Amino acid sequence: MDTVLLDLDGTLLDLHYDNYFWLEHMPKRWAEKNNRPEEECRKHLHRTYDEIRGTLDWYCLDYWSDRLQLDIVALKKEVQEKIALRPDALRFLDFLRSRGKQIVLVTNGHRDGLDIKLAATGIEAQFDEIVSSHDFQVPKEQQSFWRQLQQLHPFDLSRTLFVDDNQSVLASAKLFGIGELLQILQPDMRQPAKPAEGFPAIHHFSELLD
Repeated sequence: MDTVLLDLDGTLLDLHYDNYFWLEHMPKRWAEKNNRPEEECRKHLHRTYDEIRGTLDWYCLDYWSDRLQLDIVALKKEVQEKIALRPDALRFLDFLRSRGKQIVLVTNGHRDGLDIKLAATGIEAQFDEIVSSHDFQVPKEQQSFWRQLQQLHPFDLSRTLFVDDNQSVLASAKLFGIGELLQILQPDMRQPAKPAEGFPAIHHFSELLD
């Protein structure tokens, strides 16, 4: 492999932070703002999430700030202590760098949220390039993302590895022709692992290193 494309949330970072924020913290704050029962707000938001999941709006902090009239970036900072690297993620990045691989972070995360996570973990220097789907105005689930990525940061499809926890995103990368794909089975370290369906898969990066 010459190039390694890496997702962030649920791949290099424990997805617990995001799950806690979207499923617990934000509904609580929205309920407080609107003086409504927290459980009612949580159920309403969960239905809303399902409606737009996989679209760029789903990943866009500006969208949620406008829709809910909340400062989402400020709310994310309130619980930033929950941001954490997954086991052996840093060791895996060091391994790739020691072998001269091109390492590109490719995330659906909004730039404002991405800045919080990079500052909390200090891993920004590990990447040759950092790409957010918001740069292209289309999520990784769509082919246009991969076309724009390859135009901006050329890579040989047959000599590229892409690692992600999202099966829909992996399917999109496969359709585009990326040669090697790998799924993370336990993106949230406090939740059970997901089943492997259609892609080579690992629980932890240690499986690639030991």
